[in-house]
Amino acid sequence: MKTRFLFIIVLLTSTIHAQFRNYSNEFLNIGVDAGALGMSKSVVASTNDVNSIYWNPAGLVAIEDYQGSLMHASYFAGIANYNFAGFAMPLDQKSALGIAIIRFGVDDILNTTELIDSQGNIDYNRISLFSAADYAFNIGYARKMILDGFQLGINAKIVRRIIGGFASSWGFGFDAGIQFERNNWKFGLMVRDITTTFNTWAINKTEFDKIKNAIPGKNQELPETTEITKPKAQLGIAKSFSINRSFSLLAEIDLNMRFTKTNDIIASNFVSIDPSLGLQVDYEKMVFLRLGIGNIQNITEFDGSTSTSIQPNLGVGFNYKGVQIDYALTNIGSIGNALYSNIFSIKFDYSFFR
Repeated sequence: MKTRFLFIIVLLTSTIHAQFRNYSNEFLNIGVDAGALGMSKSVVASTNDVNSIYWNPAGLVAIEDYQGSLMHASYFAGIANYNFAGFAMPLDQKSALGIAIIRFGVDDILNTTELIDSQGNIDYNRISLFSAADYAFNIGYARKMILDGFQLGINAKIVRRIIGGFASSWGFGFDAGIQFERNNWKFGLMVRDITTTFNTWAINKTEFDKIKNAIPGKNQELPETTEITKPKAQLGIAKSFSINRSFSLLAEIDLNMRFTKTNDIIASNFVSIDPSLGLQVDYEKMVFLRLGIGNIQNITEFDGSTSTSIQPNLGVGFNYKGVQIDYALTNIGSIGNALYSNIFSIKFDYSFFR
């Protein structure tokens, strides 16, 4: 009980700091679609369906009819739930539109701020429940450019974050992506928070006063109420190969860039780069096998020694008459190599029903 509530205190007092933040709105970096997660998120150049709303909105122009997508995942061994729903449609032969919603939340958290009354008596009837949830509403637009093979996409997002009755925030930002294809080679660039994403918080001072002394000597002052998310970029190159009449292979290498120094395998004060590789073998575009490696990190052990960790991922998929079900075994928390989750997603393509 105490551990979970202290986690919320830390969340409230440390993530609502007015400054450029290296880690802000991190739930938007988890990813969507079991197919993409099975390829270690290496899809920025090859994405071409409804899930492009998230990965690279430029890919929406490949959609020929209405498409929908759903995904559910448990996070941190079921403590949190992560859900995605998206819909996309072509506007004409050169442009397309998509909308999506993401929710990441921890529900039924025990609120023990009033467990002990003013006389020092413990009253369990004073315990209540609350949720800490993050939402993102995305609207993506894509259009083919005048230059042959180029397509551009823009994604506007509204971010809503709620920590029970303690605090809530609104945020707004833009993502932009571009793709280019020539001779089965595909190139893609996605810049998230290209204009930065600004979040402004409203804090319930009455509730804050109840918890500000929970950790003696800390969190005594009301946190500042704004945060700004730094831009991030993902650059990818993909190639399609025909193995024989029935089998084909898609391979993609991506560079995931943060403009700060992290534990990524390539790190500097200006930019840190985490490379990833994804492979997809398909049979008649009906059965898919996916492999990927990513999240390559430099790890400092307790004894001061260093090592390198690599996160492998695995996925399969099945497509029949416009309904595609995908599965991935992956660590969506990107913390070590042990906390793997089973991820399922489903995609509907209405063109097969006409």
